[in-house]
Amino acid sequence: IVLVDDAGYGDFGCFGNPFVKTPNIDRFHGESVRLTDFHVTPMCTPTRGQLLTGVDAVRNGATSVTGGRSFLRPGIPTLPEMLSQSGYRTGIFGKWHLGDSYPHRPMDKGFQEAVWVKGWGFTSAPEFSNSFFDGRCYRGTTEAKIKGYATDFFFDEAMSWMKDRQAKREPFFCYLPLHAAHTPHQVADKYSDPYRKAAPAGAKFYGMIANIDENMGRLDAFLRESGLRENTLVLFMTDNGGTMGTRFYTAGLRGKKTEFHDGGHRVPAMVRWPAGKLRAAGDIAVPTQVQDMVPTFLEFTGAKRASSGPGLDGTSLAGLLRGQVATLPERTFVVQYSRAMLTKWECAVVSGPWRLVEGKELHNVEEDRGQATDLAAKNPEVVARLRAHYEKWWTSLDAKTREFVPTSVGSTAQPVVVLTSADWQDVYCDNSNHIRESRGGPRGGPWHINVEQAGDYEISLRRWPAELDLPLAANEGAANVKVLPIAAATVKIGDLEQSAKATGENAKEIILRMKLPKGQTQMQAWFQDAAAKDLAGAFYATVTKR
Repeated sequence: IVLVDDAGYGDFGCFGNPFVKTPNIDRFHGESVRLTDFHVTPMCTPTRGQLLTGVDAVRNGATSVTGGRSFLRPGIPTLPEMLSQSGYRTGIFGKWHLGDSYPHRPMDKGFQEAVWVKGWGFTSAPEFSNSFFDGRCYRGTTEAKIKGYATDFFFDEAMSWMKDRQAKREPFFCYLPLHAAHTPHQVADKYSDPYRKAAPAGAKFYGMIANIDENMGRLDAFLRESGLRENTLVLFMTDNGGTMGTRFYTAGLRGKKTEFHDGGHRVPAMVRWPAGKLRAAGDIAVPTQVQDMVPTFLEFTGAKRASSGPGLDGTSLAGLLRGQVATLPERTFVVQYSRAMLTKWECAVVSGPWRLVEGKELHNVEEDRGQATDLAAKNPEVVARLRAHYEKWWTSLDAKTREFVPTSVGSTAQPVVVLTSADWQDVYCDNSNHIRESRGGPRGGPWHINVEQAGDYEISLRRWPAELDLPLAANEGAANVKVLPIAAATVKIGDLEQSAKATGENAKEIILRMKLPKGQTQMQAWFQDAAAKDLAGAFYATVTKR
């Protein structure tokens, strides 16, 4: 699976973009079965959770990129876990974004090989100072260097790993979720220069797309030369609708990332498998969704669905892709995620050509691809049917919307855990600029934690990530930094509360020691000035079992 970040239908030449040149992706498009009415969520974490579980985001728990809602619920099987049990080797190379700490890391969710970056990637809260160029990643739990440009590096890593699997005659599942073309828009000038005249504001973005295209060409050459091409199924897709590219070309879709019109969640999805007896290359216009990929892959591989956990919300597309059926049974499904808090009716309901947007707007996309005309008043029976479907769906999940998945502390699997503001409950504070601006109010938000072992714990609180090695009250250097006169901090864990003062003006952290009971609870930490006035949440908290 090649998963492109923050690109929509309008960002590739094969879908009519007049600026960007994507000859390799265009060729792949011509060789593939294309799902042209394929839906994800309008933001990346929920799409990733649905892709790997086959379960709706509200059911699986990973509904948001932040706000304490970016983790899969315990006990929900993942595709790599199910494939592993059927003899497949599993590897991820790139962006994970379903949790940085145990038990949420890719190694904890079925990936035997994991070369990954924390958070949503470069300049996210966990990767504050990281860069597309010569940055850092993790090999399992060990920090490592990215050699050169990140997109090139992860393609290299994936191809090297696949070559090793081939040498050992091992079937494999290779997950290649890219960070491109998400911000920060960083790419070598040779890729962006061709777009500076036609689309100057989007030159770096389009340059990142051009680099992805070059890497798709390298991947295809590798598959051909290694002899893997014929019996390797390749899925190429994106994780949400368009972003920067929507300023220039939208492929006729209304909306963009975060939004519930089709431009936010209807994305390219192309499947190629030369030896897989797929139907001839071409378009399939049946509404499908990312949750369909797990049952599809299980059917194609013969792997068994896990007997535990919830049932799959997707439908196998194997028969459709092989031309054994021309369509799917009529169905209705919901596209929903949460920006931070999870809110009823922040959704789209998809049923054939109909789209019910946020419970009130109705569009027929076969007649009106751009969703310019609201047909709700003329079709009250359709609105009522789709609203009833959503009400039933939401009611079945309503209790889960208030259940938060904790991160473990004190686990032998990860004795030292770094919590960041990205996971404060119901607060949107997941990137470096949010931290510079001191988002989140005077106390930030709580983390949901599971204390796995009772005992003595050390908690180190920082304003800036440890790798910057800056004093608490320092100006990190950017123009938008809100300097905080931090003199003390308070930690509240369950019913326990403790405060401590900074040890001098240049203190880089405030350390507290607490005796914690075992069990699931909430932890909140915040900074104060010399007069004990609350200033901001503690953006970084390192918790160590002693």
